[in-house]
Amino acid sequence: MSGAPIKPLDAYRRILVIKLGALGDFVQAMRAMAEIRRAHPSAKITLLTTPTYAELARASGYFDAIDADGRPSGVLAMLRMILRLRMGRYERVYDLQTSSRSRNYYYAFAPNFPEWSGITPGASHHHANPRRDLMQTLDRLWDQLAGTGVVTPLPEGRAPGPDLSWAIEAAARENPPLAKRFTMPDRYALLAPGASPGRPGKRWPLRNFIALAKALEARGVTPVVIGGGQEIALAEAIVREAPSSLALTGRTKMIELAALGAGAVLTVGNDTGPTYLAAFAGAPTLVLFSADSDPALCAPRSAGVRVLQRDDLADLSVDEVTKAVDRIIGAA
Repeated sequence: MSGAPIKPLDAYRRILVIKLGALGDFVQAMRAMAEIRRAHPSAKITLLTTPTYAELARASGYFDAIDADGRPSGVLAMLRMILRLRMGRYERVYDLQTSSRSRNYYYAFAPNFPEWSGITPGASHHHANPRRDLMQTLDRLWDQLAGTGVVTPLPEGRAPGPDLSWAIEAAARENPPLAKRFTMPDRYALLAPGASPGRPGKRWPLRNFIALAKALEARGVTPVVIGGGQEIALAEAIVREAPSSLALTGRTKMIELAALGAGAVLTVGNDTGPTYLAAFAGAPTLVLFSADSDPALCAPRSAGVRVLQRDDLADLSVDEVTKAVDRIIGAA
């Protein structure tokens, strides 16, 4: 059964939300998470996720509990997770991952299935929109929640993005704050040269990021390189060639990436999570896409976001990116 809630939304007491990753997808889902929290103000809401996103989710305030073992490895770990799910006595589950893995978690509840929002056959609130796979991420999630009564339906293209003001505020409360750990320049641009290790086609060549960093230096803007710990070598290579650059890869929390985005004059990055965090935090952003992903479906939708795409990012010249950067900085 799809459509109206089976009982009033504020009558639900135990809710499960499933969102496992990746970071860009997780960030885009945070508006849906906020709407679920708003719709169930008195419920105990648990998030099933992975360790990478537990800290960000906890800082959001949307959840009462975080289960970070959402991708268990091995039979025993899987059985333990199934036991936790069954013991949770959830009345409703919002599957925001809608992967083959999360769909299978539905069957862990047999024979006493909770209400389930997702694409699993038999789910009480099956998201059956035939355009589902053609919808931008924000629109798809909003449409899914509209079928549960959590939000009012909106036309495609109108679903709002996440509000990350809470992340910026949480970063300001860090002790010591980012500004005391690093000397932040007045005018800086974030560079996100990494991407998923298994998706090398999503990376603009490192030599091009180095050239862009030099161009930013010449314009009086300090390059600040962001990303995860696995991207430290990329940052070190940029700093060697553009010595005024600041390397923060692997040295910041996700809430601090949002705060950095809020203060940046610009972000230039691949289709990768840190780029999305900065963009939704308010940074004027240029996202570089290859044929590996479709910006019409997944690019961060925000007023300050611009996209450049080539099937092979090696064909996207530094000159073209620099011209786009100049337009963005000039507009700012």
